[in-house]
Amino acid sequence: MKSVNIFKAFTSIFFGLLLVLSATSASVQDSFAQDANQPDRRAGRGGDQGGRSDERGERPARGDRGASGERGTNERDERGERGERGERGERGERGERQGRGGAEGANEKPTPAPKQVEPLSADERAKKLKTAKENAIAFLKVKQADNGSWAASPRSGIGPTAIILAGLLKNGVAPSDPVITKGLKFLEGAIQKEGGIYSSAHFQNYETSVAILAFAAANDAIKKAEKKDKGTYDALLANGQKALIGQQYAEGRNVDKDDPRYGGLGYGGETRPDLSNTQFFLDALTATGKKSDDPAIQKALVFVSRNQNLESEHNKLPFASKNQDGGFIYTSTTGSSSAGQTESGGLRSYASMTYAGLKSMIYAGLTKDDKRVKAAYDWITKNYSVVENPGMGQRGLFYYYHTMSKALDVMGVNEIEDGNGKKHDWRAELTDQLLSYQKTDGSWINEASPQWMENDPHLVTGFVLLVLANDANLAKDTKN
Repeated sequence: MKSVNIFKAFTSIFFGLLLVLSATSASVQDSFAQDANQPDRRAGRGGDQGGRSDERGERPARGDRGASGERGTNERDERGERGERGERGERGERGERQGRGGAEGANEKPTPAPKQVEPLSADERAKKLKTAKENAIAFLKVKQADNGSWAASPRSGIGPTAIILAGLLKNGVAPSDPVITKGLKFLEGAIQKEGGIYSSAHFQNYETSVAILAFAAANDAIKKAEKKDKGTYDALLANGQKALIGQQYAEGRNVDKDDPRYGGLGYGGETRPDLSNTQFFLDALTATGKKSDDPAIQKALVFVSRNQNLESEHNKLPFASKNQDGGFIYTSTTGSSSAGQTESGGLRSYASMTYAGLKSMIYAGLTKDDKRVKAAYDWITKNYSVVENPGMGQRGLFYYYHTMSKALDVMGVNEIEDGNGKKHDWRAELTDQLLSYQKTDGSWINEASPQWMENDPHLVTGFVLLVLANDANLAKDTKN
């Protein structure tokens, strides 16, 4: 009987051990399976060293998202610290992620910059410029959707549409033209209760800012044509302006001046602020009549200054002391730059954001004698280019062109002397370069990089029209 008990005990222990080993094995296998199914977070973020791909604002743009900007600036880390992931899951196809600067776009191999074209004569430039604008306008009129938008996808209409409308209006298309009225009606359909103009709260700042630019351009044209002090969209613009200011990271959102977010704006909602969206915010406020001493503009200056690689009383964040070249980065809140790091561990500056920072400081009333403006302009002269976005190569090229032209125009610069002492008529050089890129159908597109929706010819053509609008008085300006 005793041997039977021993056998039972041994059998119980043996099968107990088997059960433990089996459970452990299953647990390990489950763990491996979960790890295998998890996305590589480093690859999923894109950008510098698998980190972030900033900007554009337009979109833009989105670009200008980032713009940058523009909502085509719709770039992964331009829309939130973890990246947009297809408008937070709503844009999941791989092709669209590439178009908006997802991980695939951020890690693409750099494309060599094209050569700068030979300069045109003044007469030849004027003739080609006129034809280029006519062809671009004709292209956009044909490509407008039935609902009045220009959209690469059903969820990316407001940003590109606003940028295109502003470009058309600033190049002489009348507010009464059906293409304009139809487009503005589409934007009006996105007006929210608080006055913002957006399709999703996640993008309320970016979309409202660029929509305001379109309505402001229409309003100015209407007042000029009708010789009136008041415009059709005065109330709409006032409400939009108020809605934007309410979204600024400041006292109204319980953010004090010591917070790195102070004064800035992101795409919308709780997204962290960035320089691309903040510059569009300042564009919108300026277009609706706000002056440099306005509290919202001065608060924005605090955030803008903290995105400059320049240690001073205006920027005491840790990265500022490691690279003091005076250029700008996308956002100081993440401690990274889309252009990567310097050998000293600092954040590398790049041109589209440096022009955005320079323009923003001029809006805020800083003069050419201010050390922040001096440092930024010095970086620009050392890195002058009309063939690439210095620091980023061909990435965000047309967002860069738009920001460059607007910044230099706002600053009143007609001629740049580069780091080698060579003087450049930047308007003429930029115009000639753009004319050489136009397609036979009248459009422009970034063939070297799809990031920030620059593989969308509608958006890119809108950016170019905004650049060419600054060149309307090219011959006159370059004589100054």
